[in-house]
Amino acid sequence: MPRFKTVHKGLKLLPVDFDKQLLPGSFEHALCYLVDHELDLSDFHARYRNDVEGAPAFDPAVLLKIVLLAYSRGIVSSRKMEAACRDHVLFMAVSGDSQPHFTTLAAFVSNMGDLAAKLFAQVLAVCDRQGLIGREMFAIDGVKLPSNASKARSGTRADFLRQAEKMEKAAQAMIEQQRQSYRHPEGEDQRAARQLERLQASARQLRTWLNDNPEDRKGVTGRVNLSNRTDNESAKMATGKGVIQGYTGVAAVDEKAQIIVEAQAHGTGAEQALLGPAVEATAHVRSSDTCYTADAGYHSRAGLEQLRAAGIPAYIPDNGYRKRDPRYAGQELHLSKPDPLWDKTPKPRASKLYTPADFRFDPERKSCVCPAGKSLYSSGSHCLIKGQRAIKFQGAMRDCLACLQRAKCLRKPEKTATRQVAFFLPKVQQEDDVLEQMRQRIDSPQGREMIGRRFATVEPVFGNLRHNKRLDRFTLRGRTRVDGQWKLYCMTHNIEKLASHGAFR
Repeated sequence: MPRFKTVHKGLKLLPVDFDKQLLPGSFEHALCYLVDHELDLSDFHARYRNDVEGAPAFDPAVLLKIVLLAYSRGIVSSRKMEAACRDHVLFMAVSGDSQPHFTTLAAFVSNMGDLAAKLFAQVLAVCDRQGLIGREMFAIDGVKLPSNASKARSGTRADFLRQAEKMEKAAQAMIEQQRQSYRHPEGEDQRAARQLERLQASARQLRTWLNDNPEDRKGVTGRVNLSNRTDNESAKMATGKGVIQGYTGVAAVDEKAQIIVEAQAHGTGAEQALLGPAVEATAHVRSSDTCYTADAGYHSRAGLEQLRAAGIPAYIPDNGYRKRDPRYAGQELHLSKPDPLWDKTPKPRASKLYTPADFRFDPERKSCVCPAGKSLYSSGSHCLIKGQRAIKFQGAMRDCLACLQRAKCLRKPEKTATRQVAFFLPKVQQEDDVLEQMRQRIDSPQGREMIGRRFATVEPVFGNLRHNKRLDRFTLRGRTRVDGQWKLYCMTHNIEKLASHGAFR
């Protein structure tokens, strides 16, 4: 039998030099040097009032090191952070063998507020001093993540009012039932009392929320958005894998070294409204030659007009740019494939009526023929449907009433006499139109190159945050707190870039 050296497992007492655990060039070495020598934490110190009385507190620098190191390792739970400080040598070295309770770590992150923005700006200044910001192109993108909010508790004030009235009626019915002459067994009385107590408590919570929020939540366009009783600043938003209740994390990334120059969290899923705030927030970082790129979700007339008025060059494609780009030829083959995680193919309808595609429309002659071969007459040639020019046609009474295909053409043939159909006319673009100018810019060779550069700049950053850092949700409530947590994650990414480029060695 061969003989091998003994392998030691389990507990072993060893002398550990914490300073030697922080190897130059590593993330933890750059983190400790940055916090100890570069960052100004005086705003954190001003929060403490234990100069004369009170127990000693944990140093904010230690708490910040623990949180950022945990985020870099994909640890977001404060309980796991506490366990790491107790069991992991690297966390012991970074924290100086401090073992703060998980409630202390959770409160530090939750109550950080606007101080996270100041820390992010200080780290960004260090990145700029190290020459990692090129200011040639800023790529803007966002990710929708769920937050610590219940999707089931979303609705309008009218919805919540109906729920409260329904609960109150149910509670009143239970009270009337208990007043009846017969008596339930003792166990059933206790269960009924607990159920009545829960019902009344839920109704009181609804009434309190309605009193504290006298108006519905309004969106950017002024329409009513769904409110949420657990986190009213979050939003219900659609993603590629379903509907979530959460926030959109937006990041503007510099092309040179993929440094995040701006990070924001917004309680809305409408990316078109998030372009302006991201551009305004990066005004102090960009130069006169800095151009912006973003995906098609940020393409809007208002946003492009704002950029043109400020004289800022940008490359923001529309939704149809792939159809015009020969590099994406044959994409219909891949679009027709079912999604392996979620089948988004439309379900077949039980009854299919004739659609405008079944009518033969001649845009030159402005004529229309129905599936039965009858000509329709124009009932409006200068119509606007949702801001787009259209032409309407209507069937003649003599043709529609005697037609044998009324059941396939009309939804209610017993009430509707004739069929009406509308066709959209092509948009007339002016030379100075901002949408047409952006379309021409995107279709140019330089525009196609900028789309590829945008992919290579911003997508790896979100891949690092989502996959390597395991950022799959926000754990806080309220836009200020979620924005602070998002900035901490983006600051972790920037510190990692500083370490990989040899800073503080």
